[in-house]
Amino acid sequence: MIYLVFAIAVIVVLLVVKGIKIVPQAENWIIERFGKYAVTLNPGLNLINPIFSRVSHKVDIRETVLDMPKQGTITSDNASIEVDGIVYYKIMDPYKSYYGIHNLRYAIQNLAQTTLRSIMGKMTLDESLSSREKINAELLEILDEATDSWGTKITRVEIRDIEPPVDIVSAMTLQMKAEREKRARILEAEAKKEAAEREAEGMKRAQILQAEARKESADRDAEARERLARAEALAITSVADSLKNTGGDPLVYLLGQEYVRGMIKLGESPNGKIVVLPADLMESVKTIFKK
Repeated sequence: MIYLVFAIAVIVVLLVVKGIKIVPQAENWIIERFGKYAVTLNPGLNLINPIFSRVSHKVDIRETVLDMPKQGTITSDNASIEVDGIVYYKIMDPYKSYYGIHNLRYAIQNLAQTTLRSIMGKMTLDESLSSREKINAELLEILDEATDSWGTKITRVEIRDIEPPVDIVSAMTLQMKAEREKRARILEAEAKKEAAEREAEGMKRAQILQAEARKESADRDAEARERLARAEALAITSVADSLKNTGGDPLVYLLGQEYVRGMIKLGESPNGKIVVLPADLMESVKTIFKK
């Protein structure tokens, strides 16, 4: 009897130990009972029926990286290129990921490849080479929608490499070189044009400043001559008034001044060695002063 009790106790302990399941933090375990889904065990300590229940599948709920193998595709302008990429996904619903699809990784990989071929086939070669962000966004949207029924979230898609044929690469290199040379010539021509325009503008501005300077100088000369003429007129008027009071002739006085100035200039001339004065000069001077 004691042995029977001991045997039952051992069996109970073994069943309890077998029914205790410790699930790691990054996993969910799917439990089946009589071949049918029963429950999903979350991370931590769990207890199941060890006789009728079993762990059917262990699901890794961490974000996973899936490599898309390099594949050939044809663009809308009939250019053959090879493309590969990376898909990041995360299982959100372990039940759907296990019962909704067989071999989830293989399904996502093939879906990504066929979708990528479809997207690239709608683009030209130049568009496919310059629109990686657009391709990534469109591929992400399509894959995320398609894998929703599998309990999977596509978090990111990256096109890793796009390789055109060698002859197309050579042609593109030549085209790029020609475009750069064209841009260089255009920039050089624009620079020369801008320099010529600035030089012409500078010359125009200089001429305007010179004309304004000449105008200002002429205005000042005219103003100076006008003031000098006024001064001379005032002086002549004063002299004439003085001569009239003494009985002198202003005209004779003015002619005498001009005569004396002329004689001074004649004496200052480098070619003039001897100056001959008229005989009646002194008499005219005496006459003027007597008056």
